[in-house]
Amino acid sequence: MDIFLTNTLGRKKSKFIPIKPGLVGIYTCGPTVYHFAHIGNLRSFVFADVLKRMFLFNDYKVNHVMNITDVGHLTSDADEGEDKLEKGAAREGKTVWEVADFYTKAFLADSDKIKIITPTTISKATDHIKEMINMIKEIEKNGYTYISEGNVYFDTSKLPDYGKLTGIKQNEDESRSRVEKDPHKKNQSDFVLWFTRHKHGNHAMIWDSPWGEGFPGWHIECSAMSAKYLGNKFDIHTGGADLAHIHHTNEIAQCEGAFNHDSVNYWLHSEFLVMGENKMSKSTGEFLMLQSLIDKGYSPIDFRYFLLGTHYRKKISFSFDALDSAKNAMEKLRNKILELRREEVSEEIDHIEESELEKIEEELDEESEYEFYIDQFREQINDDLNTPQALATLWEVVNDDELDPITKRELLEKFDEVLGLDIKSMREETIPTEIIILKKERDLARKNKDWKKSDELRDAILAKGYKVLDDKDKSEVRKI
Repeated sequence: MDIFLTNTLGRKKSKFIPIKPGLVGIYTCGPTVYHFAHIGNLRSFVFADVLKRMFLFNDYKVNHVMNITDVGHLTSDADEGEDKLEKGAAREGKTVWEVADFYTKAFLADSDKIKIITPTTISKATDHIKEMINMIKEIEKNGYTYISEGNVYFDTSKLPDYGKLTGIKQNEDESRSRVEKDPHKKNQSDFVLWFTRHKHGNHAMIWDSPWGEGFPGWHIECSAMSAKYLGNKFDIHTGGADLAHIHHTNEIAQCEGAFNHDSVNYWLHSEFLVMGENKMSKSTGEFLMLQSLIDKGYSPIDFRYFLLGTHYRKKISFSFDALDSAKNAMEKLRNKILELRREEVSEEIDHIEESELEKIEEELDEESEYEFYIDQFREQINDDLNTPQALATLWEVVNDDELDPITKRELLEKFDEVLGLDIKSMREETIPTEIIILKKERDLARKNKDWKKSDELRDAILAKGYKVLDDKDKSEVRKI
């Protein structure tokens, strides 16, 4: 079945054609590790994860590379402002290396919690300075650079189609016009490949280079690392929508300057997660982390389900009411999976007395239904990752009374290869004896209408990581 993706370069949906049949190379712009990732950041990584899972579902081999920006990213996303790692180090009284290491581990822990499959290669910028220098030398040899005040600039006037990714002509980008004009640039859209001088003085991370001691610009790292691990021509580059205008535009320029051709066939961008009218941003200090949601009683999978409910190319408005809806849906799904597992056991016993002919006829009918739903789901995810429709198919299966429990569970687990909701782990929990005793004491308190003691015991159970679900005259406990 064909796969269709919306390419930012050209701004249209088209059939995906891999460079090598059966193999797809994907590069994802990773985090700048100067602070915790916020939930808006995580949206772009969940999107990249679903993309990878979709290809695996279609039997592709996937080579997925993601960088870690631990040097060179300035706060303006252009060539102005202070280095984000330096900013983080000043905030916390640590070295830049300590800050980068701490927040890299924090990001990978969040990724694991939200069931993002680890990329084939995770590449740190500081481990690839040699590759960056070599690429700058190629760009310089091909005549696309100049040196001003000790810094090596890319001359965007040498590329007539600079800005083609977003359709913005050279020097007309409004976001650039708001940046303080750099008197050392020939054109305001030019950008630094290598810094030897920086207006904020000493820089903690410096390396030797042909142009003097210094550090790389932000944009060069992704071009150098994607070329190292995927070659100078690969299939897909992903990132958030905020990266398209400057970072990815400059990546395209650098690769054309070094290789004399485009390096990426498909540029895919996920839209913003917004709160009110504004996208979430660490620069404003107003953002929510994944741990913030966990502390409020939501699971990381609740948040993942919430993200899947909106197409990746549409902005998604975050609210706790919307997250509550996702949480309720996940609770309903979990209860259904547990019910299916219990029904499977009962059905296996019933099948013992069925005739072989009846079993064969039933299995053929189930196979037909199975393939119908698989084809429907595949068509939806292959259509530019239509996760809202894919979730609709999941619930269609849940509510299909004609499907037997085993077929239904197998279908849901198959869909989950793409959705990543961790359905296989949804099993009956073994409640510790300590919790069972507390629950029995609480049940007795409720029977005696001792509401104060009942509330105290409920809180004690909650403090140990379990929640109490009351329903009329009965109750049960579940792990949070």
